[in-house]
Amino acid sequence: MRSYVALTKPRIIEQLLITTIPVMLLAERGLPSLWLILATLVGGTFAAGSANTFNCYIDRDIDQVMARTRARPLVRANVTPAEALRFGVLLGVAATLLFGFAVNWPSALLADAAIAFYVFVYTLGLKRRSSSNIVIGGAAGCFPVLIGWSAVTGTVGWPAVLLFAVIFFWTPPHFWALAIKYRDDYAAAGIPMLPVVASPTVVARRILGYSYVMVATSLLLVPVADTGWPYLVVAALLGGWFLVEAHRLVRSVRRGGQIRPMRLFHLSITYLTLLFAAVALAALWHP
Repeated sequence: MRSYVALTKPRIIEQLLITTIPVMLLAERGLPSLWLILATLVGGTFAAGSANTFNCYIDRDIDQVMARTRARPLVRANVTPAEALRFGVLLGVAATLLFGFAVNWPSALLADAAIAFYVFVYTLGLKRRSSSNIVIGGAAGCFPVLIGWSAVTGTVGWPAVLLFAVIFFWTPPHFWALAIKYRDDYAAAGIPMLPVVASPTVVARRILGYSYVMVATSLLLVPVADTGWPYLVVAALLGGWFLVEAHRLVRSVRRGGQIRPMRLFHLSITYLTLLFAAVALAALWHP
C-alpha cells in the first residue's frame, strides 16, 4: 500500500490541493458546501495521483539513475510496471467519474486535460528534449486553480486565469532552484534542465525575471477579483521577500561564492502557501 501511495507523489499533491480550496472560496465569495469541497479535493487527488503514477511509469529508466529518485517503487521493484500502469488508469477513471457525477463535467474535462498535459506534453514530449520543459510542462500544475473555480461556477473566470498565471510563473524559479542542487543527477540522466545546459548566471537571471513577473501577476488579482487591501499588503510583502531571495541568488552566482538554491526552493513553497491563504482570507473577509 505504501508503494502505491508513493507512486502518486503525495507531497506534490498536497501542494496542488493547497491552491484549490482558496480558489473555491474566492469563486463562491464565501464557503462552498463541504460536500463540494470534499468531492473536488478527492477528485483532484485522484487526478494528480494518476498523472504522477504515469510519470513514474514512463520515467522508471531515468529514476534509477538519479540519486533522489532511486527509492521510488518501480525502481525498487516493489510494484511492477504493469501494476503501476493499471493503477494510473484506475485513478484517472475514478477522477473523471467523481468530478463528472459529484461536481460537474467541465471540472472533469479540466482534470483529464491536466493529466494528458502532464503525461504527453511534459513527460513524453518536453522533459527529455527541451530546456524549456518545466516552463511549458509546468502548466500542468496550474490546472487545480481552474478546476477549483469550475467546481463552484461551472466556468473558468479571469481570477482563476490570473492565479493560473501566478503558479505558471512561480514554477520555473521553484523547480530551477531544486535543479541547481541536483544538476549532476539530471546531467547523468540526460535530462536537459536549464541548470544542466546553461551557465549559473543565465539560470539565476531567468529565476529573477520569472520572479518579477510572478509578483506583478499576483498583484493584478486585486483589481480583477476585488480582493481588497489585506490581500494587497500580504501579496506585496511576500513578493518583496521572494525578490530579495532571488536577488541574493543572483549576487551569489555573480561573486562566485557558495550558492544556496534550496533557500529559494523552500521559500517558494512558503510563498505560494501563504499567498493562497491570503486569497482564502480575502474571499471570506472581503465578500
